[in-house]
Amino acid sequence: MTESPPVCQNPSRFTDPLTNEFGSLNDLVPDLASLQDLATRGSWRTIIDNVSRARSQSLLTQPHHHLTYLAYNTLALMKLRRFDEAQQELDSLEDFNSSGYQYETYPHIYPNRTGSMVPFSLRWLYAVLPIKLSNRQVGLDRFYELLDFVREKLARKLAEKLEESVKSWKKREIFVLNCLIGYHLSSKEYNVCFDLMNESIGRGNGLDPILVSKLGFIQMQVGDLEGAKKSFNRVEEMLNEGKFEDGLLSEVEFRNLVSRNKALIYLVGKDYVSAVREYEECIERDYNDIVAINNKALCLMYLRDLSDSIKVLENALERVPTVALNETLVVNLCSMYELAYVNHSDIKRTLSSWIGRVAPDDFDSSCTRI
Repeated sequence: MTESPPVCQNPSRFTDPLTNEFGSLNDLVPDLASLQDLATRGSWRTIIDNVSRARSQSLLTQPHHHLTYLAYNTLALMKLRRFDEAQQELDSLEDFNSSGYQYETYPHIYPNRTGSMVPFSLRWLYAVLPIKLSNRQVGLDRFYELLDFVREKLARKLAEKLEESVKSWKKREIFVLNCLIGYHLSSKEYNVCFDLMNESIGRGNGLDPILVSKLGFIQMQVGDLEGAKKSFNRVEEMLNEGKFEDGLLSEVEFRNLVSRNKALIYLVGKDYVSAVREYEECIERDYNDIVAINNKALCLMYLRDLSDSIKVLENALERVPTVALNETLVVNLCSMYELAYVNHSDIKRTLSSWIGRVAPDDFDSSCTRI
């Protein structure tokens, strides 16, 4: 019952945003807005069909069109666990540093535009796919290379004093760091996690609330409760100092991060009532905070209030299915059914039937354990 480390929670959101120098999204890439909408809804099979149709009808007329569609197609294949096919897509590419992927190679198509046209999401997919294919070390090596690439870009944007670009690349740095820390944490490589955290803080990321919260989470994993409290208190101090104004987190997101951190400390002390109170405050601020919803239900279960814990999860699924419908929450709900009801198999079958109608294409329905 802990807050999961953010290991690429919603990769579809990390498709590299193209600049709006060219006008609308569809001026940049045909039907890009439609692909983004399909990704948001988890319609991965439809994305694959659309990409195939665009390719067969020769709708992709410019170099960056092909890269953007390939990124969506690879992501969709990965989400559907068709990892070998996703790898085949990536194998069709040249080296990312190839001149064929530079805007200046095509001055007649991209006048006055320079740099790489490779979407950031494609670089991320290149790193994550080996891990999905059980080549963990290859994937980790690529993630470290991606981190170096991001930091190089960030340093350049800082030197050029491009504030918006700095924010964008800073978010990517934190994202890649969280991916790396998450993978090392899943293998209980705590020392590596601490080294990454300390090195990042030394680079000036000590004021990032997500990173400092992650430090506190890892400290809890190794039993350093006092260290975790200090880290979480530092995050709360940042909130009180108005650090959310830098745009990395909204004020609501920041306040919920602080509340969830407090709840974790209460959980360690088995003070489930206080933890529930913190999670309820999160939900009041943002009813889409699925971590707070899930953990509130688990706290109620530990308080032997199975009826209310089931209601919390069922209400979330009914109110915000696109957010709440994830395997962890459904596994927890099914476990509660098994504890609460003799006829839990029938109830789980009803749930599974509903999931079949509303779930995104990549949802693993086996989590209902029918």
